[in-house]
Amino acid sequence: MSAAISTSRLPSDPTVTIPEARPAAPAPLGPSCRTLRAGVVGLGHQAREDHLPAIVASEMVDLVAVCDLNTQILDDVRDEYDKPGYTELEEMLATEQLDFIVVAVPHHAGRRVVKAAAQRGVHVLKEKPFATSLEEAHDLTGSCADGGIELMVTLQRRLNPIYATFPHLYDQIGRPFLIDGVYTMSVDPASGWRGQSRLAGGGCIIDMGYHMIDMLLWYFGLPDRVLAQSSAAARPELDYDAEDTACVMFSFDSGLWGRLLLSRCVSPRTETIRVIGARGSVVLERGRIQRLLSNGQVVESLSREGSWPSAATAQVDHFCRVLMGQRPNTSGPESHLAHAAFIHACYASAQAGRFVNPKELIA
Repeated sequence: MSAAISTSRLPSDPTVTIPEARPAAPAPLGPSCRTLRAGVVGLGHQAREDHLPAIVASEMVDLVAVCDLNTQILDDVRDEYDKPGYTELEEMLATEQLDFIVVAVPHHAGRRVVKAAAQRGVHVLKEKPFATSLEEAHDLTGSCADGGIELMVTLQRRLNPIYATFPHLYDQIGRPFLIDGVYTMSVDPASGWRGQSRLAGGGCIIDMGYHMIDMLLWYFGLPDRVLAQSSAAARPELDYDAEDTACVMFSFDSGLWGRLLLSRCVSPRTETIRVIGARGSVVLERGRIQRLLSNGQVVESLSREGSWPSAATAQVDHFCRVLMGQRPNTSGPESHLAHAAFIHACYASAQAGRFVNPKELIA
């Protein structure tokens, strides 16, 4: 995938446009390998729009069964894909010989599903977040280890060539001193279970903010200090208590510091990470990354027109390769303990009004 991308410097026109990607063919698996068998647990929007079509499009896995408590949705999906449907997870795990399940359930239901799969040795591809609390993250990490299963959290940006290019440009801006991240959108903050902290584990920090937190930890590691403030007051006419807006300040002992601004109630939709160094900066947006000199001149740019149509399938295929021993699992339970610690530090800081060291939470 990366071989088709050029980041050559073009002084007269620094923009390089990537054409629409085509789904990559699976790597040769060998005569002893077989197509994997998958089930999908939770048939909400994410599963119907991304996970189910991705499994069907993949040449590495077969859709075997689906599971949801909502019988109407279950019947619709079962009829559409002509696969067995279950309202009871344990029944599906006992009946079908599954290699892995895709878990796309409300946040509060994730623990039970993952632990049930681990007890039967069924691997898990899980929608973010990994866990709703640091305690739950430790519990699930232990369950996965005890069950001998792989769990991978779905974070499509990690497989997107635009985001994967960041470290190469980041290395060219000199010693970094400032990170500025913004992720905003305008949605109903009271919609369903996402508006209730006891069900979601929190609001914009743990939900939509998980993507930005993942990129922060992917690119820079876990900060040494976190100071957060949050609010659930943007839509006073609605009934919800999960934060709709948050500002998170963070810093590293190296001298690098920054902030994340997250909101469910700000339009237009914006996703930007800007890193400033001694010799320039890198600006990362959805579909584009640029390197700029200190005077603001763009010297390198990489962009993609339109969406990435094969993103969900690439994610499923990557997990299949993890299970076949062909790829490392870089988004497993151990790595997401850091995410849980960062998020816990945010909420603890907002409550206490002081800096919190997330590293001490997992020491």
